[in-house]
Amino acid sequence: MKLTINIDCTPAEARAFFGQPDLEPMNQMIVDEMKKRAKENMDTLADPERLMAQWMAMSGKSFEQFQSMMGMSPKKK
Repeated sequence: MKLTINIDCTPAEARAFFGQPDLEPMNQMIVDEMKKRAKENMDTLADPERLMAQWMAMSGKSFEQFQSMMGMSPKKK
């Protein structure tokens, strides 16, 4: 015997039916924060000198973090 049931509901209604939390407010907060940070950094992207300075400041730290993550310690002189 084969039984098919079709339920017409929205994703929000399905989440509520199965007891899942509504994450829409948190998602909206994250999107709003990302938009705010992008707008704040627009002037940095327009100025190549500031952009390169920011990249160069991050390069050394990023390499050290990568080394520590991989378990490699930098050689000391």
